[in-house]
Amino acid sequence: MEKHKYSGKSKEEAIKKAQEELQELESNLFIREISETKAGLFKSKKVEIEVIEKRDVVQHIKEYLIKILKSMGITANIEIKNKDDVPKYIIYSDNDGILIGKNGKNLKALSMIVAQHLNTELSRTYRFTIDVNDYQERREKSLEHLAKRVAKEVSETKIEAKLDSMNSYERRIIHNALTNNKKVYTESEGEEPNRYVVIKPKEEKE
Repeated sequence: MEKHKYSGKSKEEAIKKAQEELQELESNLFIREISETKAGLFKSKKVEIEVIEKRDVVQHIKEYLIKILKSMGITANIEIKNKDDVPKYIIYSDNDGILIGKNGKNLKALSMIVAQHLNTELSRTYRFTIDVNDYQERREKSLEHLAKRVAKEVSETKIEAKLDSMNSYERRIIHNALTNNKKVYTESEGEEPNRYVVIKPKEEKE
């Protein structure tokens, strides 16, 4: 992941130099101010920035994932898809079970390792997702189906239902699936890492 350095009398001037040389829009660049030298009697103000192209970051994540997988003794193919300007890395291998782990535990850990690495490299967070053979997509559909099935039971019996503990991502899927439901509502309860969703019946208006 190549880091470019530019300087100018202002941050804006340095950014303009970066855009002209890299032939990229500012929205396609990660920009970090490195230093600023105040104007003095015999010298003008100078601002230095560090620039990384977003497309380089996207490719770097793929290469870093391959490096991690190789260290685990796993050979894999990685496909990159873009959804709402967020890159999604889909891993295809003969070791799906190991990479996913129980309830996606290993997959979550892999995502955290990559996120921490990027945070160090970019000095900022960067949105991306990692999936193994579309496991996340299947898991989302499964959770949405669970939410609707339990919501139907709750609306009929008027008895609230507590789901198993889930991570924040999975809880959000449950909440979103029932946001517009007219008969039930959802709340997260408990303490991390054992927080869970409770599906509760709405009071009927007289």
